[in-house]
Amino acid sequence: MNRRVVVTGMGALSCVGNNVPDLWDAVVNGRSGIDKVDIFDPSDYKTQIAGEIKGFDITAHVPAKDARKLSSFSQFAIGAADQAMESAGISHALDGINPEMVGVIVSSGIGGICTIEEQHKKLLDRGPSKVSPFLVPMMIADLASGNIAIRYGAQGPNMGIVSACASSTHSIGESFWMIKRGDADVMITGGTEAGVTPISFAGFCAMKAMSTRNDEPKKAMRPFDADRDGFVMSEGSGVLILEELEHAVKRGANILAEVIGYGASGDAHHITAPAPSGRGCAQAIRTALRHAEINPSDINYINAHGTSTPIGDKYETMAYKTVFGDNAYNIPISSVKGQIGHNLGASGALESISCIKTLQEGIIPPTINQDSPDPDCDLDYTPNTARKAEINTAINLNLGFGGHNAVLIYKKFK
Repeated sequence: MNRRVVVTGMGALSCVGNNVPDLWDAVVNGRSGIDKVDIFDPSDYKTQIAGEIKGFDITAHVPAKDARKLSSFSQFAIGAADQAMESAGISHALDGINPEMVGVIVSSGIGGICTIEEQHKKLLDRGPSKVSPFLVPMMIADLASGNIAIRYGAQGPNMGIVSACASSTHSIGESFWMIKRGDADVMITGGTEAGVTPISFAGFCAMKAMSTRNDEPKKAMRPFDADRDGFVMSEGSGVLILEELEHAVKRGANILAEVIGYGASGDAHHITAPAPSGRGCAQAIRTALRHAEINPSDINYINAHGTSTPIGDKYETMAYKTVFGDNAYNIPISSVKGQIGHNLGASGALESISCIKTLQEGIIPPTINQDSPDPDCDLDYTPNTARKAEINTAINLNLGFGGHNAVLIYKKFK
């Protein structure tokens, strides 16, 4: 079944802006949205900085009485999904589209952790009778997808994929396959995360995974730089509308890009550390290339995972050399996490949006704060300054704790 899959809509909430134009403007101009944590008092934490969503009002999307039943990650998902649907020219009522052929996979790595914290405090302070009856549907990670489907009446495939920081990349990839095999004509897909909370911060601090460059928040996230010391957590949500090509053309949709490949693999190595030499990452890239039916030499740009962690960035670099050989030095690469932080399960969706804008605009966003060359990360990581280039085929990849690897290949639509 030769069903081509295209992107017809995008929506974004991030620490640099609450729409796609603001996200892209910050990314391409190297502007960081990372600052001191405001959601809670971070004084006792080793890491005191994050990328927080500012100025988002869920009541612009749903009534206040309904908003109270939604954890923050679901609120963010609805905000981004509404933008994506509007961008795609699809009404909330799915006018003219068979609802049984519209699916949703909008995933989260840690779901409603803020709700768990709030309700656990109520349990300890006031007893079990004071715990909200909405606790379970607010906290479980699949409810971003569930709430979106209910909102639009989407009756097709519906689920949430939990694979840590690869969650939304897997979501987009599995949505791609659902359309390819005829299970859906339209998929609302991506990721959402609201992980800037005391308990999640405490956990990541205990792991020593996050940067402690608290006095320089804008310079803390340093992908592939020799002085990198960990990632900076961010809130965010990115939603894409994937659609079968003929279905999109028939309704006159504006096609933003084509999805041509998807690959996934497991490291089977360690709960947090990537496999040596990035072998799992390399395997996922090869799988995506195979499904796209293209050669490694066809790739013009890589939107890297680039988490600013010492081992992660080194092994990711090794994976590129494994797959692309000497040509790895000729492929422009960048990580936009210096600008938007690490959005955990939403990373792949927001970074896919950046990747698609790179295809559209012919501008490679910079890897900011790459000031000190690292001999272990010696590829062309587009340090600090954006660059114009003709990009036709691009990779977006994300990796997650547990050894999860996910790769998407996007192509300029022709």
